[in-house]
Amino acid sequence: MKPDDLGVSKPLVFPLYQTAVFTLPDLDALDRIYDEGAPGYIYGRDAHPNAEVLAAEIARLESARWAVVCGSGMSAVTAAVLACVQSGDRILASNRLYGRTLTLLFQELSRFGVEASLVDVCDQDSVARTLERPTRLLIVETLSNPLLRVADVPALAQLCHRHGCRLLVDNTFATPELFRPLEHGADLVVESLTKLMAGHSDVTLGVVCGNDDLEQTLRQTVSIWGLMGGPFECWLAQRGLATLSLRCRTACANAAALADWLAEQPGVLRVVYPGRSEHPDHALTKRLLHGQFGNMLCFELDGGREAVNRFLRRAVGIPFSPSLGHTGTTVSHPATTSHRYVSPAERRRQGIGDGLLRLSVGFEPLEQITAALKVGLDLETSRTTPQEAEPSA
Repeated sequence: MKPDDLGVSKPLVFPLYQTAVFTLPDLDALDRIYDEGAPGYIYGRDAHPNAEVLAAEIARLESARWAVVCGSGMSAVTAAVLACVQSGDRILASNRLYGRTLTLLFQELSRFGVEASLVDVCDQDSVARTLERPTRLLIVETLSNPLLRVADVPALAQLCHRHGCRLLVDNTFATPELFRPLEHGADLVVESLTKLMAGHSDVTLGVVCGNDDLEQTLRQTVSIWGLMGGPFECWLAQRGLATLSLRCRTACANAAALADWLAEQPGVLRVVYPGRSEHPDHALTKRLLHGQFGNMLCFELDGGREAVNRFLRRAVGIPFSPSLGHTGTTVSHPATTSHRYVSPAERRRQGIGDGLLRLSVGFEPLEQITAALKVGLDLETSRTTPQEAEPSA
């Protein structure tokens, strides 16, 4: 029996094509694929079935005409930027972007003659003034890392298009489950599939989505720069997508309850969560994300680095893991992980102190997370639980 000859039966789960190359019957078949766009595959760095099936599913979720899978979230950002700019062009970026994205813009791309500038995207007047200079691309995050400032994507898209600029949105913290930037005027969307989209911390992948004419340019960029994701990772990510809605809904509900509870605990100086009324973007988040506020929150401990170390050593039920989107709750320390190479002055400007912790809330039972937090905070077990606490307005 041939490998593909299954008779009348078909696999319920899309198969894993763990191969680097594909065979062809003759030169004419090769030409039809390369020159005429006929269905088929040649070399896994260019395209393979698992990447194509995953991309099609993500394009549907994002309301995109096309999607291109990449080997990581950063490779997706890199591919999107490389497809849009050339030497002499200018990029405008949010001054609250992920640290490695800033390194890409200001350290790596500057070597190729691409200029980058920062702007506070929460100040639309400032964005409008800055866009008066010719700008090829504006890069923002839907929910910024780590302090969860929210970009008004519809307003920013209008400003960009008025000045002939594309808008690229990193939607990793929100995912298409909470927000679909392309439906609100964005030109390109990137997601780190490593996080909530795949959802099990066993995949490193990214994706670029869009509705414009950049698809072929993106595909060529991914192939030439070697940015394609592998078959097994794509197969795992497709499995994760099946439960995205369920995972996200439960994790968001857990995060909302925990944010209110943490705000009442001794030793916690502040809680940062868009679902709380004191968050500067609470109303905007409520409008854009349709009443959802995400599964990410931050809380700051009194005592700085020493207090953080005490918490991490006690809270063994909440792993210290510098990523996010796992099935269970994990904690990270922005000052020494995501923003480790950002200057101390810039960290202070953003409000990223040594006592700040970022919690990626999972979908395990809420009381399990609470119990681990109580141990980390060295609280008495008799204290109020999130279910008993009054939610904030």
